[in-house]
Amino acid sequence: MSGEKLARIDGDSGLREKLLPCCRLKAGQIWEDPLYRHRVGCLDAVDPDAVIELCGSQKVRLSLHDPPYNFAVGSVLSDQLGSCSSESFIRWCSGWIRSSLSVMADNASLYVWLGADQRRGFQPLPEFMILMREFPQLISRSFITMRNQRGYGTQKNWMSVRQELLYYTLGEPVFNTDAVYTEIPRLLKGYYKELRGQLLENSERGKSSNIRAGNVWVDIQQVFYRMEENVPGCYAQKPLKAIERIVAASAGDGPVLDLFAHAGTTLLASERASVPCFTADIDPIFAEITIRRLEWFRKTGKTGWQKESPFPELAGLKM
Repeated sequence: MSGEKLARIDGDSGLREKLLPCCRLKAGQIWEDPLYRHRVGCLDAVDPDAVIELCGSQKVRLSLHDPPYNFAVGSVLSDQLGSCSSESFIRWCSGWIRSSLSVMADNASLYVWLGADQRRGFQPLPEFMILMREFPQLISRSFITMRNQRGYGTQKNWMSVRQELLYYTLGEPVFNTDAVYTEIPRLLKGYYKELRGQLLENSERGKSSNIRAGNVWVDIQQVFYRMEENVPGCYAQKPLKAIERIVAASAGDGPVLDLFAHAGTTLLASERASVPCFTADIDPIFAEITIRRLEWFRKTGKTGWQKESPFPELAGLKM
């Protein structure tokens, strides 16, 4: 647990039994934010009617998803996480892609985080890419790599320090390049060019507002327990900076859709950008954590709990 007050939730059935009574949503229910236009549902992503109910009459400008990867991550075995055959997983993915399309505006963006299992032919990444060709209205735009600063290693293979992010567009959506011009630095040094009479080293040129961001992100720290944004119990949560970058570039005035809420990062990024977010998770515990993270941020200004538990009412119980 690395000092955290809450163990990893997805692989601990005993812990889940203790947390479920703390959850305000049951299957099919939707929480509406009393202060803003956000909504959080305990919904199945492959149920288009549920997704339509989540969004109401509104169409989303950005659809951003981080689904389960269908293989083991960390010390929890894949079968404990509900893994299935590659064929079944891709059929399931087809379902939530269709659900997303049912509520996307004519001009919208779709981002999907996905993994590649080095031990099983890199599934499900290539299968998912092929699946997406069944949706010709979605145009493939970029294959983004986010480099983790902390790798998952092995002594007999290259350390895995990357996260895959696929970017598709529907119609002609907004892409706000001004929001991401100078965030991603140039790493190579030693290349010089004269600019306005001054000889600049390459990394200094990377600070120019005229340098467009690329699809390799090397400036984002992987979330771990020493960071404020850490949400104990939520393994492999995405960094807030990465989600905020996507929201800034592609959300416009929203709304944003995320059908796999997990640690609530998309909701928090949308809140900080003053953009409405419709998010859901089939698991009532992660739906509850998502709501609590928003409430915690509004109460304290903090983006997470670091090592403390999101469920303080259970502090006396062994977790």
